Amino acid sequence: MNTPRYFSIRKAFLVPLGLLVLLCCILLVVVLMVGQPVAKAFILGALILPITGLFVESAFRKAVIDEQGITVYKFLRSKSLKFAELTAVETVQVRKRAFLTLCAEDEFLILSNAYGDFPELVRVLLSRVPEGTVSEETRQMAASPPVKSSDVISCWLAVALLAFILYIQLGGRLW
Repeated sequence: MNTPRYFSIRKAFLVPLGLLVLLCCILLVVVLMVGQPVAKAFILGALILPITGLFVESAFRKAVIDEQGITVYKFLRSKSLKFAELTAVETVQVRKRAFLTLCAEDEFLILSNAYGDFPELVRVLLSRVPEGTVSEETRQMAASPPVKSSDVISCWLAVALLAFILYIQLGGRLW
């Protein structure tokens, strides 16, 4: 019997996203402490909520593939599909972004290439799903699964920009 395989969101994305949340919170504290306009605090608060939500959702997301099926764990919830119940495995690909859709009657799961070691995830998954369920597009994508890095670069740029804003907010000095 094969052991379950675990796949989570890439650490290369989670690290800068976590730093972005931290820097946003520090900037909010600085804005409140130095008596900046309340509008700045509201804007930062409105920015912090979705970024924190994305970080929490990404940090808890995990796909587990075993002999029977796949389970995707998210923050405070999970969803499972049995391989025997699958009716279709399809792919949607836009530039370097790929989404695998696993369908079973009225239920479905969507996996993206945001997962670490996405090529291995695709290989393991396709080796266990029923042969007739896999679309031709999915077979073509599986031959060379795309690896996306622009989200990581964008996140690091946002961290650098926020660090610069924080530096300016502190009057161009660190202490």
